[in-house]
Amino acid sequence: MSGLSASSNKAVLSHPSRFQGLIVIRIGGNRVRIPNQIRIEFAVTVLALLLFPGTFRTLFASNEALVEGAKREGEIVFYASMNLGEANILIAEFEKRYPFVKVKLNRTGSEKLLSKVLTEARAKKLFADVIQTVEFSMHIFNRSGVLARYTAQADALYPKNFKEAGYWTTVYYNPYVVAYNTRLVPPRLVPKSYDDLLDPKWKGKMMMEGTKADWFAGVLQIMGRERGLQYMHNLAKQQPVLREGHELLAQLVAAGEGLLDINIPASSADRMKEKGAPIDWTALGAAPAVMVGIGLSSQAAHPNAAKLFIDFALSRDGQKIQQGFGRLVARADLATEQPAALKEIKMVPLNPALAEKLGEYTQQLRTIFGS
Repeated sequence: MSGLSASSNKAVLSHPSRFQGLIVIRIGGNRVRIPNQIRIEFAVTVLALLLFPGTFRTLFASNEALVEGAKREGEIVFYASMNLGEANILIAEFEKRYPFVKVKLNRTGSEKLLSKVLTEARAKKLFADVIQTVEFSMHIFNRSGVLARYTAQADALYPKNFKEAGYWTTVYYNPYVVAYNTRLVPPRLVPKSYDDLLDPKWKGKMMMEGTKADWFAGVLQIMGRERGLQYMHNLAKQQPVLREGHELLAQLVAAGEGLLDINIPASSADRMKEKGAPIDWTALGAAPAVMVGIGLSSQAAHPNAAKLFIDFALSRDGQKIQQGFGRLVARADLATEQPAALKEIKMVPLNPALAEKLGEYTQQLRTIFGS
């Protein structure tokens, strides 16, 4: 295939239904747009604060207690599967605001983090104070007693399908898309549907991350189990090259070692694109969106500092940091301030309850693709 510039034909798809329709309220002279899905729960919260001003004093006192407790604790241990550079930026901003708390980061991939946390928890030696990783893992942690109950200060600003109330809340979410080399894949050949990946011209020229059971489950969630499994078997016949690591796969596609990466988070492709690499991405109709949640460890040695960190991550400032990384956030007052390309995708957030069958999905993925 001849080299051409990046495609300008990125599919324009419908907005997610949860972002359709807004109401506008004024708070202190500021206009805040609220998605219809959570307007009732948010309005009730605002009304309660206005009718019962003592609530403000309670919230203030609660935050003061956290701050004082955090000063005594002096540190937190943060287990995360997010990008290392982004994690360090988030931590630096937190430590700038709360210089009396030192954050010790333990960063690893989501699959390894799941195993690490469960192993430590079973041994009653879980060192994490705060855990941030994908929704499947957070659901398993919740069901396994790994997470402690904590309702963040900004809880009312997050829709119900972006959290397991009282235990974890989505910090950001990210759609799985198809990345392609813009020099080697001309615009007219950019895949526009899942079936396009079954075209013989892509055989042996695609790459994928072979450990992403959440992507596998997401496609089945979109297509239905029977059709989804048949699709996966057909896709495996295309002999995709298996590798591990979003960043590595983006680099390989940009280098031309593969024409497509068929299950990459949009933000990973965007980071390479921002560096000037010949890479772009497209969505194949409905895109499974992985949520990354944050929660408090039930064995936290520094619970006050941990709660302070969680509140910061879910605050407006913390969420603006995530948006600066090109992430999508679920916080209501930022829901319309999303990256333009991502706003045009029809996204299907993964149902955290699918984690109950994670072992089954993982085995099916390995069996079908030989990963």
